[in-house]
Amino acid sequence: MKFRLASFILLLCLYLQSCTQSPEVGSGQQKLILTGASTVAPLVSALGKRFEAQNPGIRIDVQTGGSSRGLADVQQGLSDIGMVSRTLTEDEAVGMEVFVLGRDGISIIVHGDNPLTEITRKQVKAISTGQIKNWQSLNKNDAPITFVHRAEGHSTLKKFLEYFGVNNSEVKADVVIGDNQQGIKTVAGNPNAIGYVSIGAAEYSMQEGISIKLLALDGVEATSEAVANGSFPLLRQLTLVTKGNPSGLAKQFITFVQGEENYDIVRLQKFVPPKN
Repeated sequence: MKFRLASFILLLCLYLQSCTQSPEVGSGQQKLILTGASTVAPLVSALGKRFEAQNPGIRIDVQTGGSSRGLADVQQGLSDIGMVSRTLTEDEAVGMEVFVLGRDGISIIVHGDNPLTEITRKQVKAISTGQIKNWQSLNKNDAPITFVHRAEGHSTLKKFLEYFGVNNSEVKADVVIGDNQQGIKTVAGNPNAIGYVSIGAAEYSMQEGISIKLLALDGVEATSEAVANGSFPLLRQLTLVTKGNPSGLAKQFITFVQGEENYDIVRLQKFVPPKN
């Protein structure tokens, strides 16, 4: 009986001790949630890591899903900040605040072994709508073209359709992907594939040794330099959006990521800072 009583007291002491210990790791942590454009997400993640290092106890949670999700989540209060890689429509802009992180372009990519080096607006439209189905008329290779298209909800898709004058219902897609990395991986794995992605994401991947090639569009090289000087024809802004004026942690983070002292991260990701 004494042994049982002693055991009970010991267990009770251990329980009380555990209750008085500090709470589990992370329970007192502040978290900022950002959702939206897959083009913006890697940049924000890199900026977020630096912010976390300078502000212990804060976590930056970055989730993708497309610009449309970023806008919807912010409007519905599901995220603190939305990531958007296109200009907001008049309706979308109502009650929203927009903060520019940088600039980017959208370019056509092919496999690194593809002999093609440039393409025209007319040719891209013909490929996307199935009017050109074989590489022979473009690079002399007799092989079927695999057109890699973007899923709904992504601003890259919207920009592509607008610039090339195509309705999504007209597109004859062989593969449909969600984000830049999926597109890059798909094209790098198929010598006959062609797709369109962020110039910054493509340049960064090529730097890492991934076998893709950026095609000049209507005679203009697809480079971050061409984005910086405004000569590339298919440009866009990379932004963060909030519902109304941001405050607290959201305001602190936005001020941080827009700071010129963090432009090195923007350039490292192969994007162009707002003030270049």
